Amino acid sequence: MPKIDAPTVAEHRAAQLRALLDAARELIGAEGGTFTLAAVAARAGLARSSVYQYFRSREELVDAVVADVVPRWSARITAAVAGATSPSDAVVAYARENLLLVEEGEHAVVAALRTEAGREVLAQQSAEMHATILVPLAAALSDLGVPDATRAAELVNAVVLAAARQVEAGEDADTVLERVRAVLGCVPPA
Repeated sequence: MPKIDAPTVAEHRAAQLRALLDAARELIGAEGGTFTLAAVAARAGLARSSVYQYFRSREELVDAVVADVVPRWSARITAAVAGATSPSDAVVAYARENLLLVEEGEHAVVAALRTEAGREVLAQQSAEMHATILVPLAAALSDLGVPDATRAAELVNAVVLAAARQVEAGEDADTVLERVRAVLGCVPPA
């Protein structure tokens, strides 16, 4: 019988699942869509057969990574915007948190997942995430008196997406953020 490394079987299973999701996320970020279940198991420090206790296939594991990564991204953005002390700070917080996530490699994971064939789950989760994170941004823009704040939020998001590409190309997130701040005109550059 395998050794349980937690006070309960449920906690043990949860820890193993977390280890598998984290290992898959790391491999996807490093290798794109070329990872194998055996590589995920090895990275998680588990036997290859252990993966099949949680996922029947590689595709099922990819879907689980999507279901794990996308909501965490959304939660970080939402929390950053909610924690801002003014509407202009909320707009900057939106940009900053997105750029930090890119700098941390989370966007590379999502981009690699996007290359998976038939990834309807990613498309749906991504659309839902963008709709969710644009709500507090639109509210901040509305508070700033920006007309048609919902559509303006889409434009701000386009600027942030362009900035994200600069960070992915190796530029420092703080430097790129200063450019974003100047372009948006919400807060004068530092």
